[in-house]
This record gives sequence, C-alpha cells and structure tokens, in this order.
Amino acid sequence: MPRWLLWSLFAVACWGLWAVTPKLIGTALTAGQSQTLSTVGLFPVMVALGLSRKLTACGIRRRGIVVAFCAGMLAGAANTAYYHALQLGGKAATLVSLTALYPIVTVLLAMIFLKERLNRVQLVGILLSLAAIWLFNIASVQGIGGALSGWIAWAIIPIVLWGVAGLLQKISTNHVSGELSTLWFLAAFVPTGIVMWFLQPLSGPVTVRTWLLVLALGLFFGLGNLAILLAFAHSGKASVITPLTGLYSIVSVPIAILVFGEKVSVHEWAGIGFALAAVVALARETPSQSANASNNRPL
Repeated sequence: MPRWLLWSLFAVACWGLWAVTPKLIGTALTAGQSQTLSTVGLFPVMVALGLSRKLTACGIRRRGIVVAFCAGMLAGAANTAYYHALQLGGKAATLVSLTALYPIVTVLLAMIFLKERLNRVQLVGILLSLAAIWLFNIASVQGIGGALSGWIAWAIIPIVLWGVAGLLQKISTNHVSGELSTLWFLAAFVPTGIVMWFLQPLSGPVTVRTWLLVLALGLFFGLGNLAILLAFAHSGKASVITPLTGLYSIVSVPIAILVFGEKVSVHEWAGIGFALAAVVALARETPSQSANASNNRPL
C-alpha cells in the first residue's frame, strides 16, 4: 500500500474521531471552553511542523502567513459553533455529514474571487449538497416555522466559516509552503483560545476524563492536518486525496450509531448519502484548480 494512501486513511481516522469527541465531552464544558482547552492538544503537531525543513515561501511570505492565520481564526470560530450544535442535541451522525458540505462555499467563492470555473461534476455536487441540507432539515424540524432552527442553524455557521477558511488556505499556499501555511493556521487557535478563556472562564475544576477528551480533540484535529500534508509529500494526487479525506464521516457515523445509540431516520440516511456523494463531487477539481488546491482541512 503506497504511503500517501496510508497517510490519507490516517487523516480520515483522525478527523472522524475528532468529529465525535465533542459528543463524549457533552455538557461538562461549554463549546467555548472545549475550544480553549483543546488548543493544548495542538502543540505537539505545531512543534513537529515548526521543526520541518519545508517552511518555505514561493511568493509574498508575509501575505501567505497572514492569510493562513486569518483562516485559522475563522476555523476556530467554526469549531466552536460545531461543538455548540452538538450540545444543542444535534446527532453526530447527521451533523458531521451536514457540516462536511463546507466545500460548497469554497468552490463558489473560488469562482468569484479566483475566477475558477465550476466543472459539471462540481455542479452536481452543489445540487446534491442542497438536497442533503433539505433532507436533514425536514428530518429534524416540524413545519415551515421550525426551519433552520436549533442545532441546524448553528450547523450552518461552520459550513460557511470552514468554506471561507478553505478559500483563504488556497490563497495562502500560493505564497508559502503547505507546512508553513498549516503551522500559522494552527497557531491562530492560540489567541482564539485565549479570547474564549476570558469570555467563558471555567467555573470549577475539570475532571481528568474531560481533560483527556479535550486534549484528544485538539490532537486529532492537528494530526489530521499533518497527515494530509504527509500524504501530499509522498506523491499523492490532490484529485484523489481531497475527496478521500473529505469522507471522514464514514468513521464518525458508525461510531455515532454504535457508541451513542443514535437512531437515523430514512430522511437522514438519504441526507448522509447525498452529503457523501456531494463531498466527492465538490472535490473533483480540474487540473488548473488542483494546482492551487489547499493541502489542509479548514477545521
């Protein structure tokens, strides 16, 4: 088995575990507190990236770093909204699949600002995305008055912010290496965590179990980003790695059903299927698009 495939599968596993870990934390911490404490788990990955010999620039270094840092700040806010959606009662099986549709935003923004063209497969992906969102919505709320309420409204936030962050990472890697971009992308979580610390301070001691879970939350997130960089470094094709690693819900959904005992309705199963197909379709870039593709997941 080629090394790029091994690293890609490792990224899928890491992101799949990251996506369901907040469910284990539950209400022991608020969404902001989870985001703050999980930052500690990023430090080992940041150190590994900092020691890399590939922290190079091929354009304007400062611009690449600033854009990557902004992408990280948006991703940190998106993560907090995602955690909050889970705390509001969103099923991990459906929430993970729904929020994995963030590439629809990246693709549309790339068309507007980077003048990229939408190919036919990506157009199908957008239609599948809209169908998935509709299916998740009608399966979770009753009546027109309940549309886009509760956890679904919060789920829209990470879709938008992760999508914008994806565009910024595309721009960043036009100026600096993927390693340098990822390092500053993750570094942005530090000031975000500090702000969250003051906004939502801890009201009491944190149990050992909760500490282990929030550290794992940050570590899984960071390792997933590192793994996809290593996959690209071992000659993996962007057109293959991007859709493959975007299917992390194939890890999260079985865990949500087997471990958390979540019940998935027919509408939700259909939505999950449409979402998985949409992720693959949206990642199907043309050669000109792939040349500028980001090596990181904006989470």
